[in-house]
Amino acid sequence: MEAEELLKRYELVKKYTEGERNFTGINLNEANLSRINLSQANLSQASLFVTNLSGANLSEINLTGANLNVARLSSANLVRAILNGAILNVANLVRADLSEAQLIGTSLIRGELIRAELSKANFSKANLTGADLREARVTQVNFSQANLSGANLRGVSGTGANFELVNLHGSDLTKADLNGADLSGADLRQANLSQVNFSGANLSGTNLRWADLSGANLNSADLHEAKLSGANLYGANLTNASLAKASLVHADLTLANLIGADWDGADLSGSTLSGAKLYDVPRFGIKAEEITCEWVDLSSNGDNSQVYRFGSPEESKKFFNHTPPTVKIIVDSVLEHEANCFLATIYQQIAQYYPVVCRPPSIEASYRKTTLTFIIDSDEHLMPAGCIAILPFYDAVITQKNVIALARNLQLQNIDKKRIVQLSTAMNEGINKINDLKKLLPLLNGEQKNKFFQAPTQTILKNSSEHTLTVQFNPNFGKRYLNSHPHKFTLPNGNKFVEFIESFYYLN
Repeated sequence: MEAEELLKRYELVKKYTEGERNFTGINLNEANLSRINLSQANLSQASLFVTNLSGANLSEINLTGANLNVARLSSANLVRAILNGAILNVANLVRADLSEAQLIGTSLIRGELIRAELSKANFSKANLTGADLREARVTQVNFSQANLSGANLRGVSGTGANFELVNLHGSDLTKADLNGADLSGADLRQANLSQVNFSGANLSGTNLRWADLSGANLNSADLHEAKLSGANLYGANLTNASLAKASLVHADLTLANLIGADWDGADLSGSTLSGAKLYDVPRFGIKAEEITCEWVDLSSNGDNSQVYRFGSPEESKKFFNHTPPTVKIIVDSVLEHEANCFLATIYQQIAQYYPVVCRPPSIEASYRKTTLTFIIDSDEHLMPAGCIAILPFYDAVITQKNVIALARNLQLQNIDKKRIVQLSTAMNEGINKINDLKKLLPLLNGEQKNKFFQAPTQTILKNSSEHTLTVQFNPNFGKRYLNSHPHKFTLPNGNKFVEFIESFYYLN
């Protein structure tokens, strides 16, 4: 048998040396071709079952449709090789170089690609079920629609890899570095993704049910509409991640870092959130029934310097099920086109200088009244936002005086000192902005000639727990056919004001 293998090798080398490159359909089963040079040869449809090609130079070779089952290709040079539709089940490709190789539809079931160089290779629709790719380099590899179920990808590294619509069910990617990878629509059910770097990755619509993402880096990752039911996200970094409309039913988010994350429309029913870092995370429009959460970290740096503890499940439920704070200005006048155009212009300019009022108001215009509603991101900015939202109206001055009077009384109230500091800081910033806006925006100076802006108004604040506080009510409101009355309004009593402030759920 050894003599026969030597003869095969000799004849092949001889023909190749003489310039022949076409070896289509050749039978080289079990031959020892280690370290052979067959660069740019055509071995399409060849039979290379159990063939030893370790250390061979197979760069730019054509192995389309070839049978390489159980072949030995360790440390082989397969740069830009064409292996489309080839069969390499249980093949040994340890440390092989497959850079820019074509493996479309190739079968690599239980193939060994440990520490292989796969950068820019195309594995689209390939079958890598149970394959071993530990510590392989997968930079910009195209695995789209490939089957990697049960594969071992521990420690793989590669920026910008394409795993779109890939089957990774039950695979192991522990400590993999897939920064900026595209895994949209992939199946990662029950996958081990512990300590994976998914920073900036696209995981939109990905199925991650019961996956282990403990300690994973998902900083700025796109997980909108991802399926994360039952997933383990213990200690995961989800800073600035998008979780909009994601399903996190019964997910474990214990000690997860969600600073700046967007989970609008997410379903958190039955999830665990104890110790989660939630600074700058609006809790509007989420579903959070029957959650488990003993405490959350609301500090800006996630250093537990501002811990919020819940005394009961009911309290945590209320914390995670609140509505956006709003400033509502009711104008006792019909909105006409001229006034509407002015409002659009002035609020656009205000938003540039005071981003707290960054959203244009929703406008409800009836036959008698007009209601402007501003959505604010956090409770502590409600009072200064009210002062600024009213700026275009004649009632602005009295509204601001009322709010400032309430703010000055903060120090006299029995309210947590941290809250007083935060409210006072937000209020001072708002007052400074009012002065700046009056200097920078000429449209705010002087009385508005349009009657709409001279009409009586009401200013009502509603916090995230749906407590309301009227900070200005013009006594002439609704009395347009009666004589004018002096502008007097009794401020809310101290108890009502304290109740309104204490019902704030979080203060950044």
